[in-house]
Amino acid sequence: METSTHAELFKLLDISPEDAAECAALLASPPDADVVLAMDAMQGRLGSFPLRSITAEDASEATWIEALLRFAPLVHAHHVGLGIDVDISAASLADVGLQMRINRRVHGRFGLDTWSWLTLHMAGNLFRLGRLQFHLVPDDRHASGWVLGVHIPEDGGLSPAMVDDSFAEAKAFFAHHFPGKPVTVATCDSWMLDPYLAERLPNSNIAAFARRFTLDRCTDAASDAVYFTFRQRGMQDLEKLPRNTSLQRVVLERIDDGGTWQLGHGHLAL
Repeated sequence: METSTHAELFKLLDISPEDAAECAALLASPPDADVVLAMDAMQGRLGSFPLRSITAEDASEATWIEALLRFAPLVHAHHVGLGIDVDISAASLADVGLQMRINRRVHGRFGLDTWSWLTLHMAGNLFRLGRLQFHLVPDDRHASGWVLGVHIPEDGGLSPAMVDDSFAEAKAFFAHHFPGKPVTVATCDSWMLDPYLAERLPNSNIAAFARRFTLDRCTDAASDAVYFTFRQRGMQDLEKLPRNTSLQRVVLERIDDGGTWQLGHGHLAL
């Protein structure tokens, strides 16, 4: 692996003490052939602005955790080589540690069932800028040929001021670091853009966020609202879930009434 110590790597990726020991165990011996193949797959995408995650269905979760840990320093070096601030690179790669913590909440164990999502970060074109993540990808449907996909990490509020700051930072960041790939449009695909949510919670920060976007279409995503609100995979035992907040109640009451949550696909001008 690279010359940095495990402590430096775990700081870069924001690996919690609870997960650090098992990460270190994966790195204790040389990578096996499957890990090398996974790293090769990520190397082939680094700097190429892919739109899709890697979805190797026959790969083990442990293989991809180890591969992500070993490959992340190369992505960090790629960022630095582009002149990107080391703190922005670290904030972007810290999603690895966050996703591990989420995995413990979902499954009660060490793991990373969202490893495929993190292969986008490893291509070097997804950045955490303030409250939001922005994914620079080609898109022939828009005049510039490039677009920013917007993602919403769970670790914070969603106040309009924070979102304003994040979009302003993104506009300046991409214009400076990727001047040959101008973007004038951002897109978002999220259950938070389902119009039902804004109708039921019109004064919420989520509704204010959704109103920024022109809604293009919706597609059924029955379990997304449950997963992102409660961090539960699947639709079983919904009656056991808490209804302490207005959001929790809205999510579950719609399902109780026979409704289906949807993924809203929207865009906005930067």
